[in-house]
Amino acid sequence: MHPQNNSTLILASSSPRRQELLREIGIPFQVHAAHINEDQIAGEDAREYALRLAREKAQAVAAHYPRSYVLGADTIVVVDGEVLGKPKDHSEAARMLRKLSGRGHEVTTAVSLVAPSAVAPGTVAPGTRTETRACTTKVYFRKLTEDEIQQYAAGDEPMDKAGAYAIQGGASRWTDRIEGELSNVVGLPLSLVTDLLRTYGLLI
Repeated sequence: MHPQNNSTLILASSSPRRQELLREIGIPFQVHAAHINEDQIAGEDAREYALRLAREKAQAVAAHYPRSYVLGADTIVVVDGEVLGKPKDHSEAARMLRKLSGRGHEVTTAVSLVAPSAVAPGTVAPGTRTETRACTTKVYFRKLTEDEIQQYAAGDEPMDKAGAYAIQGGASRWTDRIEGELSNVVGLPLSLVTDLLRTYGLLI
């Protein structure tokens, strides 16, 4: 895969995992993290929540880069209808891991691409093209011991991860099986991102 033109791709995320995955596509990019309110709206469907956040992240950063492609993303973990975001502390991380122990859960990553348009800096033109899609993967964990939960929750790894775990890290040993795309669980579904970038002319 190769870039089709000289336009810049901006990743609206500071996540090292998303950056690493994006490098696998082989396209240059810059990073400008988005800072938005990530609270879920009362009554908001989990999938719609992820889609909205990805779109808002992309559009917030696109206001600063009107001539660039901007990619926003948001990952959520859902079990029993509850959205498990990033834990606020180690105790909450342990609580989340107990809920995931010995069962399946869904990981949804939404991605939003804002295509460039020639407008004045600091604005997003009404005609700016934005497309937002989502991918869901089912992950099954084996039964975890309380010692495993406490040891993992006490570390740094779960603290900036939705659902309090990293599938590519220490939690890999807990995974019985995965139904869907692994990169989606890590934080960026590469098949979906590649298709978006091709659709809007950044990749050939």
